[in-house]
Amino acid sequence: MLRRRMLIMLGVVLLLVLVLGSYKAFSIYQQVQMFSAPKPPISVAATESSERAWQNRLPAVGSLTALQGVDLSLETAGTVKKLQFESGQKVSKGQPLLELDSDVETALLGTAQADLGLAQVDFNRGSQLVGSQAISRGEFDRLSAQYKRSKAVVDQLKAALAKKSISAPFSGTIGIRQVDIGAYLASGTVIATLQDLSSLYVDFFVAEQAIPKLSIGQQVLVSVAAYPQQTFPGTISAINPKVEDSTRNVQVRATLANPEGKLLPGMFSSLQVLLPNPQPRVVVPESAVTYTLYGNSVYVAVAKKNEEGQVQKNAEGQPELVAQRRFVETGERRDGLVVVIKGLEAGEQVVTAGQLKLTQGASITISPDKTLQPAPNTPSRTN
Repeated sequence: MLRRRMLIMLGVVLLLVLVLGSYKAFSIYQQVQMFSAPKPPISVAATESSERAWQNRLPAVGSLTALQGVDLSLETAGTVKKLQFESGQKVSKGQPLLELDSDVETALLGTAQADLGLAQVDFNRGSQLVGSQAISRGEFDRLSAQYKRSKAVVDQLKAALAKKSISAPFSGTIGIRQVDIGAYLASGTVIATLQDLSSLYVDFFVAEQAIPKLSIGQQVLVSVAAYPQQTFPGTISAINPKVEDSTRNVQVRATLANPEGKLLPGMFSSLQVLLPNPQPRVVVPESAVTYTLYGNSVYVAVAKKNEEGQVQKNAEGQPELVAQRRFVETGERRDGLVVVIKGLEAGEQVVTAGQLKLTQGASITISPDKTLQPAPNTPSRTN
């Protein structure tokens, strides 16, 4: 009886062990099947690399100055009698701007002109009498010297009287007025600034190694912080014939038009000199390049091939794509594009979004990158 019970218990234990073992084996089988099942393709955005004429640019920074610009001041001291301009007014060349009190100089000029008139009468009479020897040659010379001296005094007083007023030396925009009527001005006191804003100069420095790349008439593109989305074209108008000893840089000046008056002298500017002879270059969007310490790389969508080298196709008859990581050598970046010097050919599809999900050889499906498409009615920029 006891023996029979033991056999029954042993059979029950064996049955439980078989049931648990079968369950565990089925679980392991399911896990193996799950890991061995092909993963669904990863959806990424991609676009084709393209080849275009790429014009290299030389970056620099500079400062804007007016085509003509002066701080107006007078050589002589005096009290302001007339002000004939307003702050910010546009003035024409020769337009009177300010006049000092000149009553004393005017009176002295009247006296000198009277003396000049008398000296001229004496000189004319003497020139007639000396011919008939009514007066000596010495007396005539004295009358001639007196006439010249009186004329010189008149000219001197006229020049002094002219310095009591100031006119616009050129057409431009006058700045904020620094004086008022009745104020006493010392010699050299600044009245206001006058700037010709029709055109501007931008002065900048480049390294001496860049001198062979520069020439008169070369185009530059200028941008300022006040208008970050706008560039202003200009041309190189002068290259300094001397390299600075302390910096080994050479000063360059470019001229740019300013018809709308947006640019002002003194603005800090960043500019790019357009270098000649554009070269064909393979370019991709900046978002396609992954930058790391051990090299820059892109993911390229390539067709998956079997062991025989044949392209595998999906159920729809389209080639199956896999991600292939390539290390590339990159060059200049501009306007959302980067030049690929080595490692990529034009026309290859590069992944522009979703790279973090990819590994070498991962299956992918491609959708167009809508962020790279230009907005409607917005012309794309050319290089």
